Amino acid sequence: MQVTEINAEGLKREFKVVVPAAQLETRIQDKLAEISRTISMPGFRPGKVPQGLVRKKYGPAIMGEILEAAVNEGSAQAITSNGLRPAVQPKVEITNYAENADLEFAVTVEIMPEITAMDFATVSLERDKAVVPDAEIDEALAKIAERNESSEPVERAAQSGDVVVIDFVGKQDGVAFTGGTAEGYSLKLGSNTFIPGFEDQLAGKKAGDEAVVEVSFPEGYGNESLAGKPATFDVKVNEVRAPKAAVVDDELAKSVGLENLEALRTAIRDEISRELDAASRIRLKRALLDVLAANHDFPVPPTMFEQEFEHIWKQVTEDREAGRLDASDAAKSEEELKAEYTTLAQRRVRLGLLLAEVGRANNITVTQDDLNRGIMMEARNYPGQEHLVLQYYQKNQEALENLRAPLYEEKVVDFILELAKITDKEISAEALRQDPDLAAPAGEEAPAKPKKKAAAKKKATE
Repeated sequence: MQVTEINAEGLKREFKVVVPAAQLETRIQDKLAEISRTISMPGFRPGKVPQGLVRKKYGPAIMGEILEAAVNEGSAQAITSNGLRPAVQPKVEITNYAENADLEFAVTVEIMPEITAMDFATVSLERDKAVVPDAEIDEALAKIAERNESSEPVERAAQSGDVVVIDFVGKQDGVAFTGGTAEGYSLKLGSNTFIPGFEDQLAGKKAGDEAVVEVSFPEGYGNESLAGKPATFDVKVNEVRAPKAAVVDDELAKSVGLENLEALRTAIRDEISRELDAASRIRLKRALLDVLAANHDFPVPPTMFEQEFEHIWKQVTEDREAGRLDASDAAKSEEELKAEYTTLAQRRVRLGLLLAEVGRANNITVTQDDLNRGIMMEARNYPGQEHLVLQYYQKNQEALENLRAPLYEEKVVDFILELAKITDKEISAEALRQDPDLAAPAGEEAPAKPKKKAAAKKKATE
């Protein structure tokens, strides 16, 4: 087998591979001899079938197998003998093949660029931190109290926020319809849980009042026989109850499973703190990626760039057709958008390659414990359905691999941050939650950096 490099331009390498006809024939003969020992044909004992008949029947299939093996072997030899690290799957094109002739094919390989990482100890970053405001804790407590509110009877007309205890019969053309009748139903006015307009017509009613409520069911209502049609409800108000907020005390804490009010305040503070820490982490990581992007400028494999750009541009196109583009993007021409997203695609690929190289050079891996923690974090996003999330990852290997990539990236980022110089800067919780691009001081422009656009949400390396 003869392997000759015919092109070495940038990150692209092209090779011409020639497999002599005699070598192919030898492999074919060996394969024919191997199967001749086991096959049987009418009129011949097993192992005694003439090779000519075997070749006539099995030759095409054997030839396909031999050619595939030769192509794979030649491609592998071109890569290994030249010490190449392919960035994407090599492309193979058969340029000449005929019976009793040499096999010739071309192998095109895009290789990984040479990446020299900067000295991460020279990186200096500011980490925005925020203290949990007591006002937010009080606000969270108030919401918990509101969710646990009770009500008490009042001798007055019902108003928004009150609970009316009602009997009702729904009718269409004067005839009661199925599912439209109830007794002793508690309805909170202003909750918008009933058909639009129903609750408004009960405002001002007192206990003992009766009313005929006229409404129209919305289009697309679950019951097709009622959807989009008018109806009336004969309503009797049995009782008007005013909301009574729960008292923020130890009993409220116990109602949500905690020992006392102090424990509840601590739990709320911890939850808000985790949210603020996550926002701080996002800002710090973004600042780090900006530094890495500014200090590394190596070529990216064309195919990797093209795949990334196509993914981004497909989303941009879909967003434009659906009217979802950012206001700033909507005002730009297609050429301007392509230029901007070309830069973003190059940045993404370059940072991805850099982080992968740093991880490889420093033996960073994702362990099973890392995966388990990642799965648990995902599960916490679906309260009450955690077991379904666990089952999903247990049964879906592809989903598990998709989870591995961001975990690996985070471990590499953590490795770099351990080496960098980081100083904490205290800011308000409100400021920490803002998009950094929109949070520049008065009179200053936001940093000139790729923004997180609708089409660019897939990866953090932007």
